Amino acid sequence: MILTLALLLGSAVVIYLACEYFVNGVEWVGERFGVSQTAVATVLAAFGTALPESVVTLVAVVFGKTEAQRDIGVGAALGGPLALSTLAYAVVGAMFLLDRARQQKKIAAEFSTTRLARDQAWFLVVFVFKVALGLVAFAWKPWLGWLFLAAYGLYVWRELSSEGHAADETGEEREPLKLRPHAEHPATAWAVLQTGAALVVIFFASQLFVHQLEAVGPWLGLSPQLVALLLSPIATELPEILNAVIWVRQGKTALALGNISGAMMIQATVPSALGLFFTPWLLSPALLWGAAITMAAIVAMLVLLKRHALTARRLFAMSALYGAFALGVALRFH
Repeated sequence: MILTLALLLGSAVVIYLACEYFVNGVEWVGERFGVSQTAVATVLAAFGTALPESVVTLVAVVFGKTEAQRDIGVGAALGGPLALSTLAYAVVGAMFLLDRARQQKKIAAEFSTTRLARDQAWFLVVFVFKVALGLVAFAWKPWLGWLFLAAYGLYVWRELSSEGHAADETGEEREPLKLRPHAEHPATAWAVLQTGAALVVIFFASQLFVHQLEAVGPWLGLSPQLVALLLSPIATELPEILNAVIWVRQGKTALALGNISGAMMIQATVPSALGLFFTPWLLSPALLWGAAITMAAIVAMLVLLKRHALTARRLFAMSALYGAFALGVALRFH
């Protein structure tokens, strides 16, 4: 158990350090390819960090030999947005609370909330549709998977075609590229190399983290099903959470929140399409409970954004919704 805990802690540290290189590199990649700062977070960074979870879903639903293995893929498609909409946003709030100079400020004062509110509304529509599909069975349901891929394609097109929106919201100069700290204008190849290498490290360190967490579950008295529902989503979303920590620490709140909302859009569409293509896509009561908590979190976020009332304490309170989910799973679905 000591070795397991050491590997758990060590892999978390490696993920954090790799995320430092990733967010630094992806900002330079965006600059080199003329991508706005916000699109860097919502598209480039989100796609990179959400790729491992999408691969997990792909492997589970396509190559899974048993019903239980395919169910893991369906659960991953629901668990990711749940963790992001509750814990990831709560971490951003916690970072503000830890900074005495900023804890009394409204987070909404640091950037334009219009775009983020639009992203959350877009996500909610897609998410409600995919949950509704999980309640019914009909022969041509798999074809609807293409609608989810089209929805994500439209989202990416909109983000990349927006001219410099929120480009100056961060109020911060980008840091020198870590692989070329003395170069004022590092070559594109160096930026791509750093970003890609960091992503590879994040992928393998995340896999190690997940495996150690699965080993800790029985030690805590948790069944494999509870580990999959409660702990695995936290592990798979760790890169997005740590990206948010790094960007908030740098004063780039718009990038931190944009990375979370962008990752949510990927996980509401791509894994869902895979699930529709290769499984019956029928949701269990436990997954429906998680979906209900996710929708409650997004509605709360939308209300706060519309009222310009997004404070650190209210954002941190999103963690209570994950607590409600965990309690419901433990009491009702054990």
